[in-house]
Amino acid sequence: MVVGDASLDIDTLVIGAGPGGYVAAIRAAQLGQSVLVVDKSNVGGVCLNVGCIPSKALISASHQVEQIEHASAFGVTAENVKVDWSKVQDFKNGVVKKLTGGVASLLKANKVQYFNGEVMFINENEARVFNEQEAPRYRFKNCIIATGSRPIELKPFPFGGRILSSTEALSLPEIPKSLVVIGGGYIGVELGQMYSKFGTQVTIIEGADAIMPGFDKDMSNIVAKKLKAKNVNIVTGAQAKSASQNDKEVTVTYTVGDKEETVNADYLLVTVGRRPNTDGELGLDLINVKMTDRGLVEVDNQGRTNIPHIYAIGDIVPGPALAHKAMYEGRVAAEAISGLTSIVDYKCMPAVAFSDPECASVGYSETEAKEKGYKVKAGKFPFAANGRALSLNGTEGFVKLVSDAETGLVLGAQIVGIEASNMIAEIGLGIEMGATLEDIALTIHAHPTLGEIVLDAAEVALGHPIHTFVK
Repeated sequence: MVVGDASLDIDTLVIGAGPGGYVAAIRAAQLGQSVLVVDKSNVGGVCLNVGCIPSKALISASHQVEQIEHASAFGVTAENVKVDWSKVQDFKNGVVKKLTGGVASLLKANKVQYFNGEVMFINENEARVFNEQEAPRYRFKNCIIATGSRPIELKPFPFGGRILSSTEALSLPEIPKSLVVIGGGYIGVELGQMYSKFGTQVTIIEGADAIMPGFDKDMSNIVAKKLKAKNVNIVTGAQAKSASQNDKEVTVTYTVGDKEETVNADYLLVTVGRRPNTDGELGLDLINVKMTDRGLVEVDNQGRTNIPHIYAIGDIVPGPALAHKAMYEGRVAAEAISGLTSIVDYKCMPAVAFSDPECASVGYSETEAKEKGYKVKAGKFPFAANGRALSLNGTEGFVKLVSDAETGLVLGAQIVGIEASNMIAEIGLGIEMGATLEDIALTIHAHPTLGEIVLDAAEVALGHPIHTFVK
């Protein structure tokens, strides 16, 4: 690489190699652009390295423990179940290595240049990329900013020692005997439930009146019931106030109403949301990129900022901080740069929590549909009445389809139950294609499968269910 003041020319500079950034870089390269992607961390960003992927690997391992412990339900007896935590961590790290290595290979195969370092804008068309060894300067025609987000750190609970963010919680040296989680959203529930299955005594402190506030309460109630069955202490309507720690434990003080309580644990995990990475030395203020009061970048429906050739995607723009949202926006931005007419359309953005049981939603909830002015017809069918769910001993939960009563058009769905994360895609496709309840009911679903629950929910909404009683 060239060091000094001479600028190198590139068609598109992508800042960030997470899910949004690497997808944008590859798609831009496929469309004939010369692309440089820069990231100060590892390829794959937070998601692949310290977020989505490693957490799901650990969650899957914890499911194995629980399945073995409850194998007697299938007539199988297992004794002296042991967890080798170092091997669990090796499994997690192996999954991460395979995926990040795969992404690096994809970048190379698509002739995308990669630079491990940071970026600082010089002006609207030039940027310095730098690390400890070199600092080349690039002139670009277009730029896609995909710098992602980081865990929010609360002043009373600074990260360090026994106070953890989700990043540190994935790489603890041992299974803690006890853990306090501040924040009962999907990240707090996922990690808290995972550790509870490994034998940790978990306490979840949530400010709202129910955990997982992003999902319907009839969904989160089922998850809460499963948590309580694992002796997880859920404290809702609570306000965490302070924490003190020593080399052995942390003490958390919180209030519920007018009553002050304390709880001791090996570690405290703080999961109260994420902050966009738009501050620091990047220099967005230097080039006058327009941002909201929350530090999010304002963009149009192609990801374009107020500077026409600079785009932003993912966690740094308005909307939920989801990896699949960033990937989607990355494709759109790369195609827009290439002159295509692609635009974002969020009507079918799924949300998934890898709790136990899993929760997934897409489109409108029943309440949201009514607020939009629809006359709503909904159909709800339980996992407990499905043959495949019974054979898997996974009978908690339901599928709920939300439709327009006048046209039968499917508007949304909520699923809580085993494999909900995989089942939601069928309904997302249906909404995108303008499917009706009848379209779903007339689609032959293989038997016995969990997918049949979607068909059954459609038949409930239509008023002629086969596998349940008409009320």
